[in-house]
Amino acid sequence: MRQLLLSASIAAALGLVATGCARSPGPEPSSATPAAQPAAVAETITDEHSYAEPDKVRTTDLALDLAVDFGTKTLTGTATYSLAWLDKDAAQLVLDTRDISIRKAEGLSAEGQWSELKFALADEDPILGSKLTIEAPEHPTQVRVTYSTSPEASGLQWLEPSMTEGKKTPFMFSQSQQIHARSWVPLQDTPIIRFTYSANVKAPADAMVLMSADNDPAAARDGDYSFKMPQKIPSYLLAIAAGDLVFKKIGERSGVWAEPSMVDKAVAEFIDTEKMIETAEQMYGPYRWGRYDLLVLPPSFPYGGMENPRLTFATPTVIVGDKSLVSLVAHELAHSWSGNLVTFATDKDAWLNEGFTSYVENRLVEALFGKEQADMETAIGRAEVIEEYKTLEPKLQRLALKPGDLADPDNSSSATVYQKGAWFLSFLENRFGREVFDGWLKGYFDRHAFQGMTTTRLVEDLKQNLLAKNPGKVTEAEVIEWVYEPGIPANAPKVESRRFSTVDAARIAWTGSGMLADKSITDAWSTQEWVRFLEGMPDALKPEQLRQLDASYMLTGTPNGEIAQRWYPLAERSGYAEARAEMGKFLERVGRRKLIMPTYKALAETQDGLAFARQVFAKAKPGYHPITTGSVQAVIDAATAKADSLPATAAPARPAAAGQTMQVPETLHPSDPVPPPAETQ
Repeated sequence: MRQLLLSASIAAALGLVATGCARSPGPEPSSATPAAQPAAVAETITDEHSYAEPDKVRTTDLALDLAVDFGTKTLTGTATYSLAWLDKDAAQLVLDTRDISIRKAEGLSAEGQWSELKFALADEDPILGSKLTIEAPEHPTQVRVTYSTSPEASGLQWLEPSMTEGKKTPFMFSQSQQIHARSWVPLQDTPIIRFTYSANVKAPADAMVLMSADNDPAAARDGDYSFKMPQKIPSYLLAIAAGDLVFKKIGERSGVWAEPSMVDKAVAEFIDTEKMIETAEQMYGPYRWGRYDLLVLPPSFPYGGMENPRLTFATPTVIVGDKSLVSLVAHELAHSWSGNLVTFATDKDAWLNEGFTSYVENRLVEALFGKEQADMETAIGRAEVIEEYKTLEPKLQRLALKPGDLADPDNSSSATVYQKGAWFLSFLENRFGREVFDGWLKGYFDRHAFQGMTTTRLVEDLKQNLLAKNPGKVTEAEVIEWVYEPGIPANAPKVESRRFSTVDAARIAWTGSGMLADKSITDAWSTQEWVRFLEGMPDALKPEQLRQLDASYMLTGTPNGEIAQRWYPLAERSGYAEARAEMGKFLERVGRRKLIMPTYKALAETQDGLAFARQVFAKAKPGYHPITTGSVQAVIDAATAKADSLPATAAPARPAAAGQTMQVPETLHPSDPVPPPAETQ
């Protein structure tokens, strides 16, 4: 295969000469249907968020044997790694862990004998966790580690029965992305490495266990479950859940798992899932993962969705009865091509997962629900970018990050990795035409299937397979500006929504005259239109203005989390105290970070609000996921540190020009697109 050397300017932009904890000599072979292999790019891939050493040894298969203990809130058992030793001089297997107790390490000799191996667990780094070093100079074909997790594992949430929908049995679920898999399995926790896996899991007889593997819709609930994942996946796609779960079919290869009281509502909301799969296949090639099921989790799930292969984890906050938020499903399904099939090699290239997925999501929304729906969601996403970039560090506005730009992989800019990434692909589609661009994108998924991908290789693929074959459409300089420079290029395509024009006119008329739009108009508004209406408001209004809105539209107490996410911060900044009671209930009931963090941030702006935030958080914390708890605690701690400088209450409303846009900054998941409808990893 011909070696294509990187240009010096691109190499410098990427910082590829830097060294780090994990290096890869190149992509590992696919474990599924062979695809045409791309020309390789000479680069060193460094994962600064892993201790693993994939240039020396790689996990090819992981076998788990675990027991679920709701009483101690732990997983206990063994992880067995089949290994490919790449460096004949390597003497150690280095694994990532976080808050895991290691009891024993063993190696399997060529003669089939298990023997104990020496191991050492290093002191914990607050972000990376603890480095586990296992002495293995004889290069065993397999290594087995006996371990138990901590009740505080960052990648697991344990819910008491009272915190579930049914209120009868406890519940447990995982969240491995970005680097939380290491908190429930000691492993090489880097997307550079892909592996197959199997698992045997024992649990109480009343708990159904599911994993990101071959879940059988007809499986008996007997407390003993076995799973296989035959396709190679990166560690962040490991997933497990256990609780009172039942299954209902949507299509021949799709269905919903949920608590009994939720499953019918979920099926009704997600009924178009099979159509989404078929539509995606028509555009981008076959779905290569067998089944596509959805698991509806309790509302404490910190994200909108997580693209675990074969089993998307989804928040119940998108089940609002009108399908207005189901592009969350489109987003997570799209990951079956962009992310799960072609995977970012390191967190520095997160846009290769989320930007591509957000673009594909929007194409699916357009195909199934119409161009106007797709345009509204695009407009909302791009408005997020413009607002966030007013204060975001320039280094985080680049699609391709340099080493050291992102200390914690959970803190990437959602505006960049989701929306700017999708905007770039829309730019390419606009210049080359949809038919040509679709052909390139389908080929991209085929050429790089079941491989790790870097921005460098993506740029090279664009140059070879799109720019060179369609000269005169896009220059290399334009690609470089989009990928390696901060901000949004001046040549970015724009989108307009007719329905948003009506919403804007209604808001401007009200802010100018106090006359609200006729209910015959607003009763027909979708979630997206209400989001536009509220996001266009000034930062703060007069309390009597909010009373008028509330009396007409009953926004306080809304069951729609996307509306609540915008209404409650506006109410708090405006000193509208009447919203506080329902605001507190919302914060206690919902653990999805995107929906609640704007309200906590608004509360933290005043001394009175901070006191209320502490009070609510104390009640809500037992039901929050550890990831959510950390985010809220950070906001409260920062506000507490500067409490003396906070105003006692919300400041008076500031005058604003008619139609002024207001956006609330938010911390989102790498599966959390901008609302609606997906939560945009």
